[in-house]
Amino acid sequence: MDTVTVMDRSQDGPRVLLAEDDPSVRKAVERVLELEKYSVSAVGDGRAALQALEGSRYDLAVLDVMMPFVDGLTVCKEARHRGVATPILLLTARHEVGDRVAGLDAGADDYLVKPFVVDELLARCRALLRRSAVTAPAVLRVGDLELNPLSRDVRRGARPITLTKTEFDLLELLMQTPGIVVSRDQIYEAIWGYNFETSSKSLDVYVGYLRRKTEEDGGTRLVHTVRGVGYVVRES
Repeated sequence: MDTVTVMDRSQDGPRVLLAEDDPSVRKAVERVLELEKYSVSAVGDGRAALQALEGSRYDLAVLDVMMPFVDGLTVCKEARHRGVATPILLLTARHEVGDRVAGLDAGADDYLVKPFVVDELLARCRALLRRSAVTAPAVLRVGDLELNPLSRDVRRGARPITLTKTEFDLLELLMQTPGIVVSRDQIYEAIWGYNFETSSKSLDVYVGYLRRKTEEDGGTRLVHTVRGVGYVVRES
């Protein structure tokens, strides 16, 4: 597929990077966004998308997963690795839960399955823009555990802790209300944005990851289970 040159529009609305290799889909989505007063820059492959994200500031990126040169998941991972904080919405034909989890773990903020309804696309764009507009708090602290929402650094005492995006988002959510139990349903909605089946063990797996990383070298437990309800971060 030919790469479309990045063209910044003259509108005053939020700046959106659109990366889609199918010319007809790209043009259709671009037109829809422009009708909503977004300023759209469009590219046709993942390599161009990554270059655009590094070279300019965007309020939102809408990326197709299956693109030439560099796929959308790799664009997400590499962009986050390079410190790009732009909210990312992935578009994909894959609909399995595992595919959605892979996209979110790669650094995407939301995930929309093709074919999609235009109203849902626009609603998700608005939600991501609202979320990114909220001022992040200062460093969160519970005991000797510190989390910086701006730099996305986590430390326990003097020891840095490396977390995946989902692990970080989960820990941040719990640390925002220390001592207050967050229900499983609230966590699923806040972190994944949709409801898993009730038998899903994904949340338990991620809590296990957090515990191993925060309790390494003999640290006391800070992430606690409240059976039948959810989880809470507190000093024992």
